Amino acid sequence: MRLLIFTLLFNPCIIFAQNITVELNKNWHFKNQKENKWYKANVPGTVHTDLLANKLIPDPYYRDNESKLQWIDKADWEYKTVFNLEEALFNKSMLELTFDGLDTYADVYLNGKLILQTDNMFRGWAVYVNQFVKRTNNVLLIKFASAQNKVDSIAKSKLPLVLPDNNRVYLRKAQFQFGWDWGPKFVGCGIWKTIKLKGWNGVRISPTFTIEKNNIKLIQQKDSIGTSFYFEKNGKPIYAKGANWIPGDVFLPRLKREDYRKMLLSAKGANMNMLRVWGGGVYESDDFYDLCDSLHIMVWQDFMFAGGMYPGDDAFMNNVREEVKYQIERLRNHPCIVLWCGNNEVEEAWKNWGWQNQFNLHGADSAKVWNDYKRLFQDSLKKWVDEFDGSRPYVSTSPKNGWGHKESFTEGDSHYWGVWWGLEDWEAFENKTGRFVSEYGMQAMPNWNTIKSFTDSSDRFMQSPVIQSHQKASDGFKKLNHYLTRYFIDSAKLSRLSLEDYTYLSQCMQYYILKNSIAVQRSKYPANMGTLLWQLNDCWPVTSWSITDYSRQPKAAWYGVREAYRDDVLPVKDSVYPKDLELEKPKFTITLTPDNIYITSNVSAKYVYIKSINSDVEFSENYFNLEPYKQKIIPVKSNKKFSISDFKIKSLYDILNAQ
Repeated sequence: MRLLIFTLLFNPCIIFAQNITVELNKNWHFKNQKENKWYKANVPGTVHTDLLANKLIPDPYYRDNESKLQWIDKADWEYKTVFNLEEALFNKSMLELTFDGLDTYADVYLNGKLILQTDNMFRGWAVYVNQFVKRTNNVLLIKFASAQNKVDSIAKSKLPLVLPDNNRVYLRKAQFQFGWDWGPKFVGCGIWKTIKLKGWNGVRISPTFTIEKNNIKLIQQKDSIGTSFYFEKNGKPIYAKGANWIPGDVFLPRLKREDYRKMLLSAKGANMNMLRVWGGGVYESDDFYDLCDSLHIMVWQDFMFAGGMYPGDDAFMNNVREEVKYQIERLRNHPCIVLWCGNNEVEEAWKNWGWQNQFNLHGADSAKVWNDYKRLFQDSLKKWVDEFDGSRPYVSTSPKNGWGHKESFTEGDSHYWGVWWGLEDWEAFENKTGRFVSEYGMQAMPNWNTIKSFTDSSDRFMQSPVIQSHQKASDGFKKLNHYLTRYFIDSAKLSRLSLEDYTYLSQCMQYYILKNSIAVQRSKYPANMGTLLWQLNDCWPVTSWSITDYSRQPKAAWYGVREAYRDDVLPVKDSVYPKDLELEKPKFTITLTPDNIYITSNVSAKYVYIKSINSDVEFSENYFNLEPYKQKIIPVKSNKKFSISDFKIKSLYDILNAQ
């Protein structure tokens, strides 16, 4: 049977008749293909959120439920709806069923006929359905095959060749869903974007397009240091201040426009002017780019490849070409996008991470894997960007050089992970700041209320399996403790801290290191022309490098980054380590008005943290320093009345001098 399938274009077409469009997002049901009982489903949605809504599974983010729900990814699922057509739509000469996002391996049936087979989460699909559709009682059935089973089968068929470093590289699906060092493993499936039925009479003609110019260029020129890497607008250099962006939720359809608005306003509020959409996630929603346009936040856009070597066969390459075509045509009219980047850390990994030995890739195998890499990222993607966009620059990988190489400080962009992974001091940036630092960071615990949201009271201690399960980084707490004892507290006192105090101190430490790292990097201007910290946000409640956690609330570091990214004054490095400060016990005085908190201390106080106990209060400032008897005025937002009893105050003295 020949399937009438083509890729859906983003640009609307000129139609010589009235166009009618209806969304087919209601009355859906789903089931495990091996079972007979159907349950209500939400479209757009995912199998995990549908199972949760029907109370068939516990909250995947709560406690250690992640490990108990891996069976979901090994099952096959199907979704079904029944719909009728209004006479006006049914009588159109052309009827087209469009799918903005099917995740990932799906067979689509309309009234018992197979009309579409998909294999790419990142593509839109469309099918002419005049020959299949009825006036009433149309049955639309979508069968999803397990992506985990599918990719494992593909990988097995390629043996003895093993592509680094995860079987996920064989399929076009959000790579982070297979687990990352800040995220859980929920591979999943589902109808993650809208389904529409469109009808028209006559002929559609695709219009010519014009790309809205942003007058922003990437400048890479040889100079006395090496090769520059910076952006300029209307001929004037821009110093990029920003962060890396990961998906805001593992279960992507949960994200609404207001979620994007809150997260992007937090970036803008921290004086950021650029976000890098990281290549292990997704090409973001229209809401994301619309908001970046309006907020004047530049977007560095990775293509969705990260941390693995990808196949180079013709079927895979053709699939990627259609993905790139679809996404560029969808996104090219957004002036916020200033750069297309081929992948995240793939070239660095191949050259520096020892994959050839680890995966026994030598001789012809090694040459094939590397040639496939060059074919996709150095040749094809560049050609496709020029073909479908033509106005924006393309770089094949980020970073250009690994952080262990001296060239990473003299040319291109750099990911500097000597601080954190290499356990180096933040002062290392004095000699190791690249031309454009597109990744670096420091971990901290999530906010205490967030910890309470995913734990039972019995879980709230450092060695708790639940706390450990929400730390995905290799030796994560060991590295955190290294930096805490380096800058803040001795190991004996650290071991006695409650989980809540440990949380507070880890956030102070992240604030301290990011603020000082940015201060060093900005002092290297104009040799250094950009700093994008890892990372702005989280996709679930977790200990990570984020400066706003899954609750969308700022961690301590957000306040430090906001100050360090100011335009009107450059940040100044701390001259004394926090553990060497001579602190006295502060006595705080607090007064309240409906809109402000007024606070003073009788002595110098560091990292003063105001915690809201009983009311939902947003603080314009937190984790601040107080000079003796100098009043601090903090504007607050709250939907409820609050009193002094609603707040607790903590400072660094309380932690360092606790018995």
